Amino acid sequence: MTGAFDTLPTSDTLIDPFGRGIDYLRVSVTDRCDFRCVYCMSEHMTFLPKKDLLSLEELDRVCSAFVTRGVKKLRITGGEPLVRKNIIWLFNQLGRHLETGALEELTLTTNGSQLEKYARDLKSAGVRRINVSIDTLDTAKFKTITRWGDLTTVLRGLDAAQAAGLKIKINAVALKGINEDEIENLIQFAHGRGADLTFIETMPLGDIEGDRTDQYLPLSIVRARLLDSFTLDESPHRTGGPARYVTVRETGGRLGFITPLTHNFCESCNRVRLTCTGTLYMCLGQDDAADLRAPLRAHPSDDLLHAAITEAIARKPKGHDFIIDRRSKKPAVARHMSMTGG
Repeated sequence: MTGAFDTLPTSDTLIDPFGRGIDYLRVSVTDRCDFRCVYCMSEHMTFLPKKDLLSLEELDRVCSAFVTRGVKKLRITGGEPLVRKNIIWLFNQLGRHLETGALEELTLTTNGSQLEKYARDLKSAGVRRINVSIDTLDTAKFKTITRWGDLTTVLRGLDAAQAAGLKIKINAVALKGINEDEIENLIQFAHGRGADLTFIETMPLGDIEGDRTDQYLPLSIVRARLLDSFTLDESPHRTGGPARYVTVRETGGRLGFITPLTHNFCESCNRVRLTCTGTLYMCLGQDDAADLRAPLRAHPSDDLLHAAITEAIARKPKGHDFIIDRRSKKPAVARHMSMTGG
């Protein structure tokens, strides 16, 4: 190919306008999920037509382009990523970048429903660490929170993942009046299995047919309550995401806090998010986005794609505008988390 982009230095690392290096890409491979968690999506979701989605081959191509630009960590998300047909093919393809050393980590966030089926395949593809979302250990409450989920299936998935040798971090959204009485039990459960645990504040993304002011539980309150039972020692541990960790002296396990509302975590943001339709969001809490699907499909060369990536990173904002609006009760961002990739 000859043209304006022939000399594009595609090996250039990605630096945003605030001097932050972008080395972490989160990729939503589907907006579909086999759960309907009350803080994430409406029970009656309308999903994207399959024709609008990037193919697995296109997802591999975009991810690979980011790897050549210095992205060291890829996290596959959804919806629920493991419901995407033939998804293990994509993990196997991306695993080649681990073998060359260009990529340091390939991982995923999952609700655990398909882990019993896919844990060994994920390990074989090069995945070493996964995040599993579990907000409660109460079977009936789990059904209420997820609407369609089954806790027993998820726990079998955890067992399968650990048997396959995958390191597990459990994510739990702190929900006022729903699981706030289980915080200590979740810590004991996770650390008893040798897993890290991260608590997350509910994020104002998308219409969920409910009032998020009823769900919002500040993690500053959670942490203060924990001091009645546990000793929390500050930890330098980092995984590349926004969580800040402590070590629970009594269990020896790590406990993370993701606090987009009580503590803005944007100052060290190193990540961008790609949706399953090829839309790149430079910030989870902003609507500005870049279309990578059009340049991806415009030519078999990646020159136009790289140019679009460069232009997008140049627009990455300093931070998000998350707020729980108690007056309008509207989400800060209209799109659902399942569309963006959690």
